[in-house]
Amino acid sequence: MGYGYMDGAGFMGGWGMVFGGFMMLFWIAAFVALVVFLVRWISGEPKKGSAANAKAILEQRYARGELDTPEYQERLKALHSAT
Repeated sequence: MGYGYMDGAGFMGGWGMVFGGFMMLFWIAAFVALVVFLVRWISGEPKKGSAANAKAILEQRYARGELDTPEYQERLKALHSAT
């Protein structure tokens, strides 16, 4: 009595359940990643390296005294001309 690809343990000798478990985890992770991407996209969260983020960093450096006024103004002008 031959069953072809099936043996006493079932389809693929039981590996079908393992593969199915990994696929289920993959699809759950893909769904969660999609939801996170959509929420960030809809919320309009500024991306790293955006002009708003660069200006905030520039203002923080100026407030800490890392930049003097002429250098701050020069970098701010350069930032505005780049956008």
